[in-house]
Amino acid sequence: MQRLKMLSWNVNGLRAVHNKGFLPWFKREAPDILCLQETKAHPDQLPPEILEVEGYQAYFVSAERKGYSGVALYSRIKPESIKTGLDIERFDLEGRALIAEYEQFILFNIYYPNGKASRERLQYKMDYYESFLDYLLTVKNRKRNIIICGDVNTAHKEIDLARPKENEKVSGFLREERAWLDRLVGHGFIDTFRLHNDQPGQYTWWDMKSRARERNVGWRIDYFFVSDNLKKKVTRAFIMPEVAGSDHCPVGIEIIL
Repeated sequence: MQRLKMLSWNVNGLRAVHNKGFLPWFKREAPDILCLQETKAHPDQLPPEILEVEGYQAYFVSAERKGYSGVALYSRIKPESIKTGLDIERFDLEGRALIAEYEQFILFNIYYPNGKASRERLQYKMDYYESFLDYLLTVKNRKRNIIICGDVNTAHKEIDLARPKENEKVSGFLREERAWLDRLVGHGFIDTFRLHNDQPGQYTWWDMKSRARERNVGWRIDYFFVSDNLKKKVTRAFIMPEVAGSDHCPVGIEIIL
């Protein structure tokens, strides 16, 4: 058996967060696996110390459009295979998925679309949700241990945002978005944070323009989900609101496999 510490963080620009102390934080936390979302960089735009961190295998997926989207994975354990994307061009062009297959589990590091910009982007988000769930269930049917992390861009329950009533008609808390999370849970995926913490006021994203972080007026939109066969193996799930550098904060789990 091994105890693994996994962290996930929407960094809102890997180059930007690098200038705000990312590497010292990374080395201090020393996770076994670190997943990043919204890296906003192609590998050729990153400095060598970010491309290669001692003790880790590093993998990057970029959007076709520069300075947009993107995910990354740093892992002490070398995955048996890495897959980038869902094999659907309209989604994979945006560099939103990195799927790492390990001996004991499959890890999905996903940056789900934001639907706030327009009706078209909301539809794109919902289409992505559906395609991702279809792909996920094919993996679950193989009886694999599954871990999903990333920025889902939706708060699931009223407890997961500071002002639910005011945001009922805002993408990120729409009925259809939340219903998709209900379906994910209905298929046997566990919101690890709520296994260990049932308190309000636990958020992972705050609007920077209104300085909402200072008042903790936030949303919990970053998650770790695990398949139900891993539920009892998650020993800790946590949020790290003290970590600055992005409009999101890191989230994490510790799991025994």
